[in-house]
Amino acid sequence: MYAITGITGQVGGAVARKLLSKNQSVRAVVRDANKGGAWAEQGCEVAVADMNNADALKAAFADVEGVFVVIPPNFAPSPDFPETRAIVTALHTAIAAALPDKIVCLSTIGAQATQINLLTQLQIMEQGLGDLAVPIAFLRPAWFMENAAWDVAPAKEKGIIPSFLQPLDKPVPMIATADVGRVAAELLQQTWSGRRIVEIEGPRRVTPDEIAKSFSKILDHSVQAEAIPHDTWEALFKTQGTANPEPRIRMLDGFNEGWIEFESGECGSIKGEIELETVLKSLVDRSN
Repeated sequence: MYAITGITGQVGGAVARKLLSKNQSVRAVVRDANKGGAWAEQGCEVAVADMNNADALKAAFADVEGVFVVIPPNFAPSPDFPETRAIVTALHTAIAAALPDKIVCLSTIGAQATQINLLTQLQIMEQGLGDLAVPIAFLRPAWFMENAAWDVAPAKEKGIIPSFLQPLDKPVPMIATADVGRVAAELLQQTWSGRRIVEIEGPRRVTPDEIAKSFSKILDHSVQAEAIPHDTWEALFKTQGTANPEPRIRMLDGFNEGWIEFESGECGSIKGEIELETVLKSLVDRSN
């Protein structure tokens, strides 16, 4: 039995589907029982647990071979990330009490960066859970290819994709969420001791210009990437409801300036199988 948090999200769902395809038992850990119905229909156990509730998490993690941990995304964290710290404390308490055979945590490229940015939340998770007395693996994926979902409408309607990733000809490490889910499921079925870091990106790095070119091919009309001026980011994010956009801006700066990178570099990351064009075509098909 494997307990999967974040199962209603793209990566957690991919992990669960891969395990089920291998005839493994899955416990779907959800905050709302209603969201567990679809997974119950697929043969999963359902455990209801808020990520801040250590007792509920302990029960959800009891008597399992492995746990997949996903911290809920927070794109507008408070200063010093108190929301993340509370979740990590609850997770630590629950795991230390339940003692599952192993843990796989969804982390991020650049989790080791010293500059404070939006991804620092995952560094806090790695540091907070790294001393647990169970085998633990931190899976650090690249930029998700599925982030291009935001580009589908402007690509279709205006022939442009506005890009925070700059310069437009700079290759960026990217990965399909299905590849992340596959590797996470494989890790859960492995045996190791101690703490592991596993870094994963797609078959090749991709530029914003290449994303636009792929959209052009899929949509059968010209699409161009267009850099969003850096001096407009703060006001733009605030209009979108982000009270403190600085962590998000610094994250984007990290990708653009190169200090958000794999700790072992491009040569040390494992490579996924799914190409960008496959993901973009799926996003376009879904939008139709």
